[in-house]
Amino acid sequence: MKTYAPVTEVVLDELRAVLGAAYVLTEPEKLEQYQTDEETDPRKFHLPEAVVLPKDAQEIAAVVKLANKYNVSITVRSGGTSLADGAIPVCGGIVLLMERLNKIIELNAEGMYMEVEAGVRTVDIQKHANEAGFLYAGDPCSAESCLIGGNIATNAGGNKAVRYGVTRDQIYAVEVVTPTGEIVELGARLKKCSTGYCLEQLIMGSEGTLGIITRATLKLQPIPPYKFDLLAVFDKPEQALDVVPKIMQAGINPTSVEYMDNSYVRSTADYLDFKGAPHYEDGIYVIITVETFSEDELDLKMEQLDELCSSAGAIDVLEADERIWDMRRNCQESVRLISLVSLTDDVVVPVNEIAGTIKFIMGIGAKYPFPVKINAHIGDGNLHIVLCKCELSDEEWENKVEEFHKEVYTYAYSIGGRLAGEHGIGAKKLKEMETYTPAGELAMMRTIKEAMDPQLILNPGKIFDVKA
Repeated sequence: MKTYAPVTEVVLDELRAVLGAAYVLTEPEKLEQYQTDEETDPRKFHLPEAVVLPKDAQEIAAVVKLANKYNVSITVRSGGTSLADGAIPVCGGIVLLMERLNKIIELNAEGMYMEVEAGVRTVDIQKHANEAGFLYAGDPCSAESCLIGGNIATNAGGNKAVRYGVTRDQIYAVEVVTPTGEIVELGARLKKCSTGYCLEQLIMGSEGTLGIITRATLKLQPIPPYKFDLLAVFDKPEQALDVVPKIMQAGINPTSVEYMDNSYVRSTADYLDFKGAPHYEDGIYVIITVETFSEDELDLKMEQLDELCSSAGAIDVLEADERIWDMRRNCQESVRLISLVSLTDDVVVPVNEIAGTIKFIMGIGAKYPFPVKINAHIGDGNLHIVLCKCELSDEEWENKVEEFHKEVYTYAYSIGGRLAGEHGIGAKKLKEMETYTPAGELAMMRTIKEAMDPQLILNPGKIFDVKA
């Protein structure tokens, strides 16, 4: 990995001149707040040398130019909710916070779009759209705390991806500060376009390595007036998994299809102190949301779902109220009740392979000395596997996790899957990215990175290693 220069007093003085002294942080207690994101293993923490809080794209561009001038790395930090070590400053340097870029600029009802700065919370975008009678369909489980710029940079998925797609499907255009400090606008508010390279799509999902997203134009959807959330409870995982392709093939077009194994049912109920969680002891949850523009259509689809789930062996079919969705949204937080150190994986496979993949993981999980927990966006092929360190030594934990991952990733790639569906690669999966990505594909990525960021300033140590 490239070697970077330290953040000297000369650099700090120039940063203060651009941003104001109040927005350049160097106090040790402040720096410690940004040594990690959602990573829980202290051995992976890295202290930044400075933290900056720019107010707009112009100030960000000035910081980037300074970083190039002095050979200092920049790690962009959005809401700090990364599960792939994406916001950890692995090379030290500067952590650049986006939280001051927090304005909703415009909601245009006629054009059905919203223009926002990158530091707006996703939940605030959702609420603002709803209040105007629209839907912003991006819905990651961390919506209460994540920021829209981070969603775009990681191409976040979430609970509504089955029907509406992932974050890149909700974006018309972005404003970006390039790795050399220029401000450019990419994309346009168009239904289709074949005018040269689709550069906005290149930036989306690049995890801050190809540019810093400062503003975005978001697509809005009409809100379906009729909605129902159904909970199908199974006591056999095979039945819960096998019902999903039947739902997808029935033409029901659900908005969400979510899966929680029983260990998650119990841990999230305990975490939320939800005493009446249905079938706490043995239940496996499949949560399904259906939205329609016709009440008759909703009634018909709910009847179909009830019949499909019951015939597949569901022991209970009932309405999923907000408490059930709270359980699903708090899967990650509930793990802390079991282990202070855990590892959350993010694997995506073709939708028709999701059941087989979960069965494979369940089959191998018993031979490993740590709990294996599974929840999944089962309607779009994206599953999350959580491993809990518990009482294992560091050496045993690392060795067994590596063995487990080798089995899971080899299986996933054998059926057309990939390492990450929505969390990204970050710093966590550098080795696996090198191992499993086809050589030609990886070479193209490196060529793009080196061309756009010749000094390798932005988010080094993420996605893949680039030698200086």
